[in-house]
Amino acid sequence: MTTATGLRISKAAGHIGAEIAGVDLAEDLSPTVIEEIRAAVLAHKVVFFRDQRLDAVSQEAFARRFGSPTAAHPTVPALDGSPAVLDLDYGRTTGRANQWHTDVTFVRSPPLGSILRAVTIPPYGGDTVWANTVRAYETLPAELRALADRLWAVHSNAYDYASEARQGDDSASEREYREVFTSTEYVTEHPVVRVHPETGERALVLGGFVRRFVGWTGEDSRDLLRVLQNHVTELENTVRRRWAPGDVIFWDNRATQHYAIADYGDQPRRVQRITLVGDVPVSVSGERSRSVTGDDSAYNSALGRPGDAAAVGAS
Repeated sequence: MTTATGLRISKAAGHIGAEIAGVDLAEDLSPTVIEEIRAAVLAHKVVFFRDQRLDAVSQEAFARRFGSPTAAHPTVPALDGSPAVLDLDYGRTTGRANQWHTDVTFVRSPPLGSILRAVTIPPYGGDTVWANTVRAYETLPAELRALADRLWAVHSNAYDYASEARQGDDSASEREYREVFTSTEYVTEHPVVRVHPETGERALVLGGFVRRFVGWTGEDSRDLLRVLQNHVTELENTVRRRWAPGDVIFWDNRATQHYAIADYGDQPRRVQRITLVGDVPVSVSGERSRSVTGDDSAYNSALGRPGDAAAVGAS
């Protein structure tokens, strides 16, 4: 489809993802264009822009049109000179983001969205896959949906994908990174099903940061989590994207999971991420997520500016 301002939006897969062409994100975009992009993110969950010319500064300027950036990460240091930018350098052979997750769900107010920019892309491999957690919920059997509606899960940064703490890797550099990453512990209880603050859709809140279900043993939790998580990542719920230089990808963190595929050997792969301040998830019964350990106010307010342009789903 072509929008009123000339954006060309084409679906990338049957149930998630769209490519947006006809826009230069480095320009001073009109409010109408911003609203069209915002609507596309809500409708398609993840949108792809090719051949962009953003740097860290202009990436942040673009992000601010949709809300207030968080700090780069609750514990991991930001890119030098850019406090909103998390620099993800996967040139190393360990610590890659190869697990399904929704960004930073271990805090009470996870990001509403993430904007990821290509810096260095390997000649092959390194694709990212996104899953639509709204459709995953909607296609659960009715009995399983009813159970999920009542469940809560414990999320912890012990499972953060950005951590270098991978099984079997106990090098000095990995131990040092883990010390930085776990310098502040975050534990939060989220409803397994949240109500999207703008669309009213119900979405599953799961992924790699879940330790267990509230009131369940770890062993019992693992069995049910596997069933639910496998449903999220069914191929019909996903879209896979091959990165190219100049790519910018913007996704609704409240309605997706994603997975960076570690299939590019020792080739360098570097991307830079900005996340936007989100809302506290609300269950189908109206209960809000509960912080058990860790205060996320610094992460969610360090870079916020009262009066910024209205965010996608800002509360």
